[in-house]
Amino acid sequence: MTDTPQLLDAQFRKIEPANLFPTERASHAPRILLLYGSLRARSFSRLMTEEAARVLQRLGAETRTFDPSGLPLPDDAEADHPKVQALRDLVTWSEGMVWCSPERHGAMTGIMKAQIDWIPLSIGAVRPTQGKTLAVMQVNGGSQSFNAVNQLRILGRWMRCLTIPNQSSVPKAFQQFGDDDRMLASPYYDRMVDVMEELVKFTLLTRDVSPYLVDRYSERKETGEALIARVNRTAT
Repeated sequence: MTDTPQLLDAQFRKIEPANLFPTERASHAPRILLLYGSLRARSFSRLMTEEAARVLQRLGAETRTFDPSGLPLPDDAEADHPKVQALRDLVTWSEGMVWCSPERHGAMTGIMKAQIDWIPLSIGAVRPTQGKTLAVMQVNGGSQSFNAVNQLRILGRWMRCLTIPNQSSVPKAFQQFGDDDRMLASPYYDRMVDVMEELVKFTLLTRDVSPYLVDRYSERKETGEALIARVNRTAT
């Protein structure tokens, strides 16, 4: 029989600092995907992501924004639906994400949640969101609230993203955008810039080492146990 303890013990590894500081780093612009949570003709979450995308581009990032119009409800279509595939392809392309939702009935919108629900934790051996950076924002019709960003943080953790510490919540969003749909100068604009700046910094810091950062003992152990089981079946 296979010496099980020795094989499993091999999955318990000393942390190697050298793996956290690669000598070669990617030189392309950070790839940031932006998602928003409203389909209104004048959606303030969309306007907020558009403003954030402009800032990200000024900071040197490449941005893409997903339009959720036409995305089916989760489980109401197959995963090969064109909108679902478009969303998943963008998530795979990205190195970081921005999630911006309105707050509706004290929570994120169903449109926001549907997009996240269509993003799988794994596709075969690939985990599309694991180790990618995430910034969360919300817009409010009334007074300031943090319900949506708090919920988005929970989802970010569940999706194994590296959610940055800073966040943005904009009260009375209809007062924060001009007739040209540009965000007005204010402390709320400044906070959004802070969030995007932090997102780019965290993305640059972590994108080259994210596989090592999220490499887990429990998963290596599970893989080792599966290998042992196969070896033992072969031996018998």
